[in-house]
Amino acid sequence: MTARGWFLFSLMGVIWGIPYLMIKVAVEDLSPSMVVFTRCALGALLLFPFALRGGGLIRTVRSHWLPMLAFACIEIIGPWFTLTDAERHLSSSTAGLLIAGVPIVGVLLARFFGDTERLGARRVTGLGLGLAGVGVLTVPHLTGGDARSLAEVFVTVLGYATAPLIAARYLKDVPTLQLTAPCLALAALVYAPAAAMTWPSSVPSASVLASLAGLGVICTAVAFVVFLELIKEVGPTRSTVFTYVNPAVAVAAGALFLNEAFTLGIATAFTLILAGSILATAASGPRKGTRPVAWSTRQTSRADGRVESP
Repeated sequence: MTARGWFLFSLMGVIWGIPYLMIKVAVEDLSPSMVVFTRCALGALLLFPFALRGGGLIRTVRSHWLPMLAFACIEIIGPWFTLTDAERHLSSSTAGLLIAGVPIVGVLLARFFGDTERLGARRVTGLGLGLAGVGVLTVPHLTGGDARSLAEVFVTVLGYATAPLIAARYLKDVPTLQLTAPCLALAALVYAPAAAMTWPSSVPSASVLASLAGLGVICTAVAFVVFLELIKEVGPTRSTVFTYVNPAVAVAAGALFLNEAFTLGIATAFTLILAGSILATAASGPRKGTRPVAWSTRQTSRADGRVESP
């Protein structure tokens, strides 16, 4: 993987390792619909000016509306609600740990949909090591919750594993901002009625407001731009492996900010997850430096919201 790919991968590991804590704080005072609506609305408001600046947004939506709709439903509208609702009963660390199953599901779905990219023994070993690391973390943290919450997290995992395949196959030519902004706006519209019916009677606490701002700005607007660029850089299967890093980030945040214990088991899990991520994201092709034709026009951001080859 290139230096740019590693940078995007590392950034995603952090950015989508912290929302579980923010969601847990937010749902203490707000409904899941309100949390999802605010998150999507903030993200859309931040990204739409840049998407419009590039021009051709309406044309892009008109020509790609079906896969964009599928991506919005499978990546945002469904999974964000089920994850947020599940965290009313599950701890944030437990939710983060369970989401780490995304790469395994992604590999299985890629095989089912006819992906011919060779995994190889090294990447399979990496996936196994990462899963083992998640298991080491999961055993002491899987407390609380019920069948419904666990099922909701599974729906989230399935959506997170499927959406990158849609983006890679049908939306690879769509500029990142022109894909993200309409999808977030659609999700906000879907949840607006439910959010209005559960609008809080008083101003939420400062911690809740800060969590909502972090979810909308960092974990949504910034995260989606980085995530879609990561898919274009390394492909849909390897792009989801950063979810192995997310639980490690969640546990580290707990140790740093909540004074939670950093045990030998956690240190072992960190090692396994790091090693698994390196192996699972390694290139599997026979030639060094080769890249799938679909990604031959690797993209870099321009001020107009479009992309160009470096």
